[in-house]
Amino acid sequence: MLIQQQHNPDPIWLTIIRLLRWDKPAGRLILMIPALWAVFLAARGTPPLPLVGVIVLGTLATSGAGCVLNDLWDRDIDPQVNRTRNRPLASRALSVKVGIVIALVALSCAAVLAFYLNPLSFWLCVAAVPVIVLYPGAKRVFPVPQLVLSIAWGFAVLISWSAAIARLEVATWLLWGATVLWTLGFDTVYAMSDREDDRRIGINSSALFFGDYAADAVGIFFAGTVLLLGWLGVVMQLNFPFWIALLLATLGWIWHYIRLRNPQLPQLTYAEIFRQNVWIGFLLLVGMILGSFKF
Repeated sequence: MLIQQQHNPDPIWLTIIRLLRWDKPAGRLILMIPALWAVFLAARGTPPLPLVGVIVLGTLATSGAGCVLNDLWDRDIDPQVNRTRNRPLASRALSVKVGIVIALVALSCAAVLAFYLNPLSFWLCVAAVPVIVLYPGAKRVFPVPQLVLSIAWGFAVLISWSAAIARLEVATWLLWGATVLWTLGFDTVYAMSDREDDRRIGINSSALFFGDYAADAVGIFFAGTVLLLGWLGVVMQLNFPFWIALLLATLGWIWHYIRLRNPQLPQLTYAEIFRQNVWIGFLLLVGMILGSFKF
C-alpha cells in the first residue's frame, strides 16, 4: 500500500504535497528569490514574462525534488528529530518506492523546463543536479553541509542570469556570492533549532561547527551579503530604490543578529527569523527591479 492509514489519515495527494513541502511556502520561495533576483537584474528590470514563468515553475519543481531526495536520505534519521518525525517518509506514510517515483517526476518536470532555456543555462542545470542529489549526504561527512546547500542555491543565480542574456558577467558572480553567503546565514539559523538533535544523532551542521560563535558567523555571513550586494549595485549603477531596499534589509539582518546573540532565545524564533528572510528577499527583489530603471 502507498499509505499506511494507521499512521496517516490524510488523502494521498495531500501527503505528496507534504513530501514536496509545498504546504510550507517559505522554503520554496526562498529558493525562488535568488533566481528572480538574477533574471530581473540581467534583463535590467524587464525579463520576458514566459521566462519568468519557466523560472518560477523550475524552482518549484527543483526544490520539491530536493526535499524528496533529502527525505529519502534521512528517512531513518528524521524519526529521531522532533521537527521532522512526522514527514511522510519518516512516519512511513509513504513508501520509499513512492518517494523515488515522486523525486523522478519532479526532476523530469524540471528537465522539461530546462529545454526551454539556452545551451549555457541548460548545462548549468545539468551541473546543479549532482549538488542537489548529494547535499543530503553531505551532513554525514562534511562539517559545514550548509555550504553545499548554498552552492546549490547559487546555481539558481547562474541559471537564471544566463537564461536572460546567454552569458555570465562580473555582476553575476557578485550576486552569486551574495546568494551563497545569504543562504549560509539563514540556513545556519535554521540549523540552530536542531542543534541538540543533530549532536545526539551525530549529524554535522554549520550551527554545530561554529558552536558558541554560530550567531557571530551568521552576522558575518549577512554582513558579507550586504557588501557584495552593495558592490553589485555600484557595478550595475542601480538607482535609489535598490539602496533603500538594501538599507532596510541590512537593518533587518542587524536585528536578527542581535536576537540570535540571546542565549535564552525561544526555539520557535529560529523558524521565525528564517521566514523573515523570505520577506527581506522579496524586499530586495522590488528594490532591484525598481533600481534597474532610469528615473
